Amino acid sequence: MNKPVIICVDDEKTALNTIQIELLEALGEEYFVEAAESGEEALELFEELSQNGCEIPLIISDYMMPGMSGSELLQCIHLIAPKTFKILLTGISDTTALVDTLNHANLYRYILKPWDRGELILTVYDAVKSYFKDQLLEEQNNALKEVNATLQERTDELSKTLNNLKSTQQELIQTEKLATLGQLVAGIAHEINTPLGAIRSSVENIGQFLDDSLEQLPLFFQSLSEERQQDFFILLKQAIQQKKMLSSKEKRQFRRTLTRQLTEYDIDDTIADTLVEIGIYNDIEIFLPILKDPNNQTILDMAYQLISLQKSTQTINMASNRAAKIVFALKSFARYDQTGKKISADIVEGIETVLTLYHNQLKHGVKLIKNYADNLPSIPCYPDELNQVWTNLVHNSLQAMDNKGTLQIDVTMQDKQILIAVTDSGSGISDEVQAKIFEPFFTTKATGEGSGLGLDIVKKIIDKHDGTITVNSVVGKTTFTVFLPIFDPNNGD
Repeated sequence: MNKPVIICVDDEKTALNTIQIELLEALGEEYFVEAAESGEEALELFEELSQNGCEIPLIISDYMMPGMSGSELLQCIHLIAPKTFKILLTGISDTTALVDTLNHANLYRYILKPWDRGELILTVYDAVKSYFKDQLLEEQNNALKEVNATLQERTDELSKTLNNLKSTQQELIQTEKLATLGQLVAGIAHEINTPLGAIRSSVENIGQFLDDSLEQLPLFFQSLSEERQQDFFILLKQAIQQKKMLSSKEKRQFRRTLTRQLTEYDIDDTIADTLVEIGIYNDIEIFLPILKDPNNQTILDMAYQLISLQKSTQTINMASNRAAKIVFALKSFARYDQTGKKISADIVEGIETVLTLYHNQLKHGVKLIKNYADNLPSIPCYPDELNQVWTNLVHNSLQAMDNKGTLQIDVTMQDKQILIAVTDSGSGISDEVQAKIFEPFFTTKATGEGSGLGLDIVKKIIDKHDGTITVNSVVGKTTFTVFLPIFDPNNGD
């Protein structure tokens, strides 16, 4: 048995047969749908299928059953297979029982009886999709762990080599850059995998549409009158213009409102869910000719597919732009200027490159504030070396805050200098440490966590640019300020 299995449980045979038929019709041949008439039978069936190596992404159970209740069953299942998604069907609104199931069975969702077929099918689709998405994420996380283990081995090797590196300043800068890249790889991999996953999912949706619906389009439009075709295109246009992403709560609210409106117009309210999904939930009066059409469900289904196609292209566009931005930032960071000459570069662009690479660390618990002055001039510099400065300052700030707090970056111009201030809300630096902080090999970190070269290299790079760096710190606010000349004094500018 290679196909995944969905288990349905209900002591009422009629209800059990109904839900089994609805799922089989909706899911086609991609899944097996097994049924059980009691909690005990369902538990036995679940154990048997699991022992036979079957994948069980979802179990749907009635709540009120003789013997083992649905809540007890799902709690037992959760102990055996916590990853399996659970849906509870209930005809009562006992919040205590539902909360108990939510707390002890990791309940995905509950649906009140009698259930709405459309709501049930969409809930099942969402649950199964989330299950396999979680499985994919777990596989990717395992792969990243292997990468991290390899990186850790490499980092250990680099730390041993670092003790012997006392050659040129440039060699130290590049070694520090490699160590920083090693620290960023896991986050960068995650950042790239996220848009790639979105692109892959969207391409699959487009492919599914082309396989299943493209040939039906001519017949579909032929079946519509000229007037109904115009109504259809108006509906599509309004749906495409709807950019707002609705929460689940908002969808339920709009669905309830639409249901009432459709009932008032004597229209089958089962189409309310489709209308909400395609973004039609306000001013439905202009669409009454379509909604009252005998083939309204077919028309709305086609509209839903076309809107999904358009949303998939938008997703691909946004995701590809995000991936391209990350790759460009990584390329900009990793470049090495072998000419040995300063070039004119945008300081803010370099800072943004580093922030892009640190996006994964910044988005969890860090409030980022950026204050960039307008019309800042480009300055003569070594851009790759300055990128190492911004990387070190941002990295130290995140460590000082334990990756939770406020990071503020200010870039201003003053007296023919550009000032770059990096401020964090960490625990601060004592006066004693501040006096030694730019000394080579000085570190307050535990053994193996830092070489003590980071800020020494930062100072050497700033000195190379005829600039200065200062630090001011109190508890809850530490600011490193870099002063860089706008003109190169060595060229007489």
